[in-house]
Amino acid sequence: MKKERFLSGLAMGLMSVFVFGIFSTAGAADKPIRWKMTTTWTPSIQLIEADRNFAKIVNELAGDQLQIKFFEGGSLVPPFQVFDAVSKGTIDAGGDWPNYWTGKDTVFDLLGSYPYGLTPIDYMVWIWQGGGFELYQEAYGKFGMIYLPHAVTPMESGVRGHKPINSIEDYKGLKIRMSGRTQGKILQDIGAAQTMLAGGEVYQALEKGVIDAGEFCSPSIDWGMGFGEVTEYWATPGWHQPASLLGVMINKKKWDELPDNLKILLKNAAMANFTWSFSFYEYGSIDGTQKFLDKGIKITRLSDEDLAKLQKLANKHTLENCKENPFFAKVAYSQFKFLKDIAQWRSIASPFTYGRNPELPDLEAMKAYIK
Repeated sequence: MKKERFLSGLAMGLMSVFVFGIFSTAGAADKPIRWKMTTTWTPSIQLIEADRNFAKIVNELAGDQLQIKFFEGGSLVPPFQVFDAVSKGTIDAGGDWPNYWTGKDTVFDLLGSYPYGLTPIDYMVWIWQGGGFELYQEAYGKFGMIYLPHAVTPMESGVRGHKPINSIEDYKGLKIRMSGRTQGKILQDIGAAQTMLAGGEVYQALEKGVIDAGEFCSPSIDWGMGFGEVTEYWATPGWHQPASLLGVMINKKKWDELPDNLKILLKNAAMANFTWSFSFYEYGSIDGTQKFLDKGIKITRLSDEDLAKLQKLANKHTLENCKENPFFAKVAYSQFKFLKDIAQWRSIASPFTYGRNPELPDLEAMKAYIK
């Protein structure tokens, strides 16, 4: 009897050790992967909410598997050093606007926004169905990163300044804060001078008269940056930037270490945030617009004839950019061929469609520059 009790107790003890060992090992293995994520946006710029919300979605969905600690822009590295920090693995992930990196490859001038280019819905359809997602991977992959397009804003408000702009002629002699490589070339064509400033510097430059006018983003974002206090005129429409595409850069080595289910989760979180961001910023445009109007800001609008002239200038520079960079040509051809392919349906759906049918650059000429 004693022997049986001894053997039974020994068995229970061994079982306890075995079970405890399993749970201890599982507990160690189940510790969440922890990432640091920052952004190019400082707290005063509402675009930070797109990055913040992406991290929130991931943390809610991933639970004990992956947790992202989000740091505001400038708290870990200066905003314009986020690209290099993620590329080198100093930071695991970072939110951005692709056009900031045009100095590294001119193809980035197409991936965040482009004059007379893709609208917010165009970006969504092209990225998720038209081959765009793979082209982002090719662009950022050259720098050791994975890219998840995760947000889009409405058309840019337009140009805000101290003088009315009723026509192309009114641009002559103006110093204008405007982002984008091709946008700068068009400004030069019409007699204006592009001034490159970080978002946080635009208010002071307008206030002190260092620049005559400037642009940044949608009405709610512009209002939040105080532009209603330092401008009197609002020139529309935002031909220079029909949309702004934002995303999260992820260090490739960190990405490769993830299990497949987390890679799928991150991609789906980006898609969910894409929808959230557009609705958030577009709905905010209602209140933002009204606040500018209540402030007494005067709205001007370019004529259809002037807009057509600017379209021709944009097409000219698009072909020049394609000639300079075969990869630019590859992405441009993909984007503008999408606009050509969907044009017939848009014409049929008009006026209830969600985009425009622009005058396109020469697609065959673009294609010839692809290597």
